[in-house]
Amino acid sequence: MDLRLAVPSKGRLMDKTFDWFAARGVRMRRNSLDREYAARIDGADAQLLLLSAAEIPRELAAGRVHLGVTGSDLVREGIPLWDQVVTALAPLGFGGADLVIAVPKFWVDVDTLDDLDAVAADFRATHGHRLRIATKYHRLVRGFLRDAGVADYQLVDSRGATEGTVKHLTAEAIADITSTGETLRANHLKVLSDGCIHRSEATLFKSRTAVWNDAARTALNALQARLQIG
Repeated sequence: MDLRLAVPSKGRLMDKTFDWFAARGVRMRRNSLDREYAARIDGADAQLLLLSAAEIPRELAAGRVHLGVTGSDLVREGIPLWDQVVTALAPLGFGGADLVIAVPKFWVDVDTLDDLDAVAADFRATHGHRLRIATKYHRLVRGFLRDAGVADYQLVDSRGATEGTVKHLTAEAIADITSTGETLRANHLKVLSDGCIHRSEATLFKSRTAVWNDAARTALNALQARLQIG
């Protein structure tokens, strides 16, 4: 079986992934036809697949690819018990963003998770239902708040612009990815001082469920040597 390597199929993540590998002697090229997701790789004995960053965790977990480049937030959110299913081989130094808890700026007395827990309890007593937190990251947020002892909240699935849910009165707080914080500030939201759930980064992951025969292992060892990663 060929070593199968999946990388993001478009945008800055694809371009930066190509640049990262090229700087280490492995050249990736997309097919000249923009609509085709075919690609080739020179400098490594591997089959290159172009997939959306959100699809790659699923393919790693299923063992259909041996290696994949995607955001660490997507892996942790998309794969239960992720560290038993994949291994992080190397952070790539780009695609950085923080998954954070943010609340309205006018909540002047709410700065920490303990404050949020107190507000959530008061909110339920006053309104008869739990404080709503809009997010696309249910697994990560639920685990983080559980470990922090925050109760009396409910997660609301966000399909669009999460930052706008508070303004539109469909949530009281949010948990979302941010790189600069500008969108949060534009929507009059502030990040809790201890509300960083995960610092995400584009990362090269190895599947622990893929079939690792001798040919795949040999190709991996050669690729790791070329990339100078352990």
